[in-house]
Amino acid sequence: MTLDPWQQFVLDQGLGERADGKWSAFEVAVNVPRQNGKGGVIEARELAGLFLLDERLILHSAHEFKTAMEAMRRIEELLLSSDELRPQVKRIRRQGGEECIEMKSGARLRFIARSKGSGRGMTGDCNIMDEAMILGDDAMSALMFTMAAVPNPQLWYFGSSGIGSQSQQLGRLRRRALAAAESGVPDPSLAYFEWSINEHAAECGSGCTDHDDVDAPESVLRANPAIGYRLTLEHTMNERMTIGADSFARERLGVGDYPADGTDTWQVIGEDVWRALAAAESQPGGQVAFAIDMTPERSHTAIAVAGEWRGGTHVEVVAHQPGTGWVIEWAKARQEKWKPRCWVVDAGGPAGSLIEDLERELGVTVVSPKAREVGQACGQFYDAVTEQSLSHYDQAPLAAALAGAQMRPLGDAWAWARRGVGVDISPLVAATLAKWGLGTDVEDAVDPMDNIF
Repeated sequence: MTLDPWQQFVLDQGLGERADGKWSAFEVAVNVPRQNGKGGVIEARELAGLFLLDERLILHSAHEFKTAMEAMRRIEELLLSSDELRPQVKRIRRQGGEECIEMKSGARLRFIARSKGSGRGMTGDCNIMDEAMILGDDAMSALMFTMAAVPNPQLWYFGSSGIGSQSQQLGRLRRRALAAAESGVPDPSLAYFEWSINEHAAECGSGCTDHDDVDAPESVLRANPAIGYRLTLEHTMNERMTIGADSFARERLGVGDYPADGTDTWQVIGEDVWRALAAAESQPGGQVAFAIDMTPERSHTAIAVAGEWRGGTHVEVVAHQPGTGWVIEWAKARQEKWKPRCWVVDAGGPAGSLIEDLERELGVTVVSPKAREVGQACGQFYDAVTEQSLSHYDQAPLAAALAGAQMRPLGDAWAWARRGVGVDISPLVAATLAKWGLGTDVEDAVDPMDNIF
């Protein structure tokens, strides 16, 4: 591997040692725009852990499973293409949940997708947190406390500019770094690296007289250390001609949206209130209703179910997966098993495109709420929480959606705000509609309107 100077600098500083041989930095964070080569830093750090640092277990986690698997593929290629390293590989496991590269020395490199429980019970010497701009307290809690008994542990975070409430941990690390820089007192356990322009640049636009102008080549050079190595200034300026100033500032110039610590999350329903309704024994009984929602970009689809439980309502996110191609077959299997009273989909929303196929394959009429019924659904969900008549399993997708959820006016009522919240609220919308579908008059609720979320 031939590393760029900035990659060498990160590894040199991140692997600094104290006089007693412990890592100078318990946590190392790398915040750099995409395509600059953070993957090379990850690979070098993991190979060093396997062959130079005597680390017995390295955990590599990502927000999405496919990202973790792509990282595993790249490491596998590096190992198997080396005549020196290949003979030291004992086995490579690719079974679901057991994705791992094991060396003859006993060292292991495991790859997992983050969830509330992933990594729990694993005492990793080194934890690599990729896609750190989507990293909240649940995933951190599952990993952080497993390291207490490790003699010399280290956490590495890799991500790009913050995306609102989903960037809880990255925002927290960044605030520590800024506080240290402002006070002149080094943070005792953090090495933080960020390439970005000044935060006002997203509002600056053309006409600025300093280097923070979004359209200035100097801004691209400041925020992208790989220019001249794996990126060209010409290509990045072509990007600017294609996309808007805000998107360019975020994706190429590192201007992020970072949540204040605990002040801009859980605005609608308090975290303590929501967590108090979690019940491991809760389950849907009697008739059930399913609801489907997806992100505006169609990147993820969520399916929720609601059913009666102990005089109240149980809600559960039963599926939350990338893309849309899996939805119809999944729903068809559940229709045959559960015979739900209805399937609810917002006809004007992103998932509305699935209605025709759902009705044809499932042999049902999909229920679509009217605008006033959306307000009713959100109000009913909120009231059920405050009256403690709703139960759930404390699932991470639903908790993450609620942590970043906001209201938007809907006549004299309100609905969940879909855009501008920086979080995937499709699990919350699906759960809200499933609960509404459990009590609605199915025959009267089939008149779709335009997108109301």
